Amino acid sequence: MKPENYDRYLTTLQEELVPAFGCTEPIAIAYAAAKARELLGSLPDRIDVQASGSIIKNVKSVIVPNTGHMKGTEAACAAGVIAGDADAALEVLTGIREEQIPDIRDYMESVPITVSALTDGPVFNLIVSAYAKDESAKVQITDHHTQIVFMEKNGETIFRSASEGCTQAADRSWMNVEGIWEFIDKLDVSDVSQLFDRVISCNMAIAEEGLRGNYGANVGSTLLNAYGDGMYNRAKAYAAAGSDARMDGCELPVYINSGSGNQGIVCSVPVIICARELGVSREKLYRALALSNLIAIHEKTGIGTLSAYCGAVSAGAAAGAAIAYLSGGGYKAVTHTIVNAVAIDSGMICDGAKASCAAKIASAVDAGIFGYLMYKNGQQFLGGDGIVVKGVENTIRNVGRLGRDGMRGTNEEIIRMMTGE
Repeated sequence: MKPENYDRYLTTLQEELVPAFGCTEPIAIAYAAAKARELLGSLPDRIDVQASGSIIKNVKSVIVPNTGHMKGTEAACAAGVIAGDADAALEVLTGIREEQIPDIRDYMESVPITVSALTDGPVFNLIVSAYAKDESAKVQITDHHTQIVFMEKNGETIFRSASEGCTQAADRSWMNVEGIWEFIDKLDVSDVSQLFDRVISCNMAIAEEGLRGNYGANVGSTLLNAYGDGMYNRAKAYAAAGSDARMDGCELPVYINSGSGNQGIVCSVPVIICARELGVSREKLYRALALSNLIAIHEKTGIGTLSAYCGAVSAGAAAGAAIAYLSGGGYKAVTHTIVNAVAIDSGMICDGAKASCAAKIASAVDAGIFGYLMYKNGQQFLGGDGIVVKGVENTIRNVGRLGRDGMRGTNEEIIRMMTGE
């Protein structure tokens, strides 16, 4: 008999674990720009991009894939307009040909592309307006990277969401760690095998490429050179290497979690590395991947789509919980691992997507693993230790409050620093 919410957990995995090509914030801009050009019906001679501060923060320093190493909002916008495939959503830039890169650069340098901050509204809010002579088109995305809530052509509304352009993120308030544990315990692995086979293939491919190539600050290879080939260090190094490559414009897709490729890497790669080392069955690996991804989604629900709270922290705690499960731990091991891990790294800030994300990933995975090792050695952080309170759900609720409300001012200050205000 299926446990309560079995189908909802399964649907959540299918909705959240999707492929993306490049860092998801610039890709959202490229997608909106491609859609705006499609609506316009011709090449824009002027573009206005309005974006919430957190989007601007995450786009500023990251390489846009398939652009010859260009970065920033203008590059993402130009790539979407010149060569983007709006029907491909988060893989909008996958089909760019090498001979199109000079056209993207020329367009970016010759066509006015203005960027301004949206100070009100949702934390994830993006409006791209394109103009060609007397024609105009506008596309708005809110809450999720491909969630178009408004489209306009020449001042006439083409589409408006039922909630007047400000939708809410999918309700995940019904999720809890106990329910996730029951789901993975009763999981019919045939329900997730195809999805997780794709996750394993894609996310391990970019991790391996990150170790082979010269990407960013080469955090992954530095970890291996400095600390050796032990299982836990490889778990950190491979995850970091995936981020090394992704942040530096590697042209390989990633299966994301909670809208983030880096979080998708953290929820999968360390778990896969440890599963292979421990020699567990493919079935147990599928259950572990379901566990890590669902716990990360649950943690991230309270924080929100974007925040000053580094999303790798939640994903690292989730990966640690899955590693505890792979190592023979039960429900108690999983809950203590989560609490221990978030107690260690919950002060880590998000200052945009860039090379140092790989190092933050390594730290978050280390916290997740150490959280499990603490439990294994009879140690734990107790209720009353800082933001830790009795009960895993109460601690997760505090983390959500910290990331969503407590760090709002921190996020605004980070954005001011990054934009030179």
